[in-house]
Amino acid sequence: MVLENLQTILKDQPSYRLKQAQEAIFKILVSDWSQATNLPKNLQEKLNQEMPLALRARTKESRDGRSIKASLKLKDGLEIETVLMSYDSRHTVCVSSQVGCPVGCEFCLTGQMGFKRNLTAEEILDQILFFARILKEKGERVSNVVFMGMGEPFLNMDEVLKAINIINDPLGLNIGARSISVSTVGIIEGIKKLADFSLQINLAVSLQAPNDGLRSKLVPLNKKYPIKDIFKALEEYIAKTNRKAMIEYVMIVGVNDRIELAEQLAVLIKSLPKPLCMVNLICCNPTGKFKPSSKKQMEDFQKVLLENKVEAVIRESLGQDIYGACGQLASN
Repeated sequence: MVLENLQTILKDQPSYRLKQAQEAIFKILVSDWSQATNLPKNLQEKLNQEMPLALRARTKESRDGRSIKASLKLKDGLEIETVLMSYDSRHTVCVSSQVGCPVGCEFCLTGQMGFKRNLTAEEILDQILFFARILKEKGERVSNVVFMGMGEPFLNMDEVLKAINIINDPLGLNIGARSISVSTVGIIEGIKKLADFSLQINLAVSLQAPNDGLRSKLVPLNKKYPIKDIFKALEEYIAKTNRKAMIEYVMIVGVNDRIELAEQLAVLIKSLPKPLCMVNLICCNPTGKFKPSSKKQMEDFQKVLLENKVEAVIRESLGQDIYGACGQLASN
């Protein structure tokens, strides 16, 4: 689906046809234009020929039924993975922004597959539409979108922001800005650009370590964007937006889960002038040589942060059995 194509196809139609076609895509959630009963039959046929809406994907559902991973086939034959996670009545789609990832984090399967290319805004939207169509059959809808799938969103900033505008647009998917989150390993230019973005979406920084020595081993890009520079950008972001930022910390046994590292992290967080920062502790999911910290170690780590007046939560992990959890997305 390419939205620019829609405008071209409908250029000779009355102006209201574009709005009707957008409604068919984003509200009625049609997968075939023949389902768009708000459009005349001859236009349905033309759109089916020139702009088909079908999405090709292989799916896997987790044993507990709370996660579905979809591998979507792109027009050039490449594949991306996206995940639907259900928390009671809330349905979150974890979207990919790139095919593969150039960052190469040691604990992430996506990083291990290398980088193929950036996704277009339309390819990002297709991931959400795929699950939105499934949920519609149950009388439910996508409530949240997180850019935490394959790729580094801030290395594809223009297309990501373009997609976010349509996700939020009342004529698009109409998902509230505060229900949209973007995660970065700390691309400073992206943090600064997001601070000036018109929508109040959520920012998450994937930190993984409180000092440069350890972080550079886990996140190679730390050599270009060291922690002090990231936190300076975070300070400016918080001052400009007055929005809370999230720090993501994937806990790996024997690597970054020691209590002294929790103390270092607390000092780092408290260095920010405004207390608008929280920590998400994430269990490392199986991706190779790294193993997850124990529940007790995660709780002890969290306790140190809380005792230092740092807001910290242990994030629930879904989809591990289908390789759909954090750090597990990868395509052939």
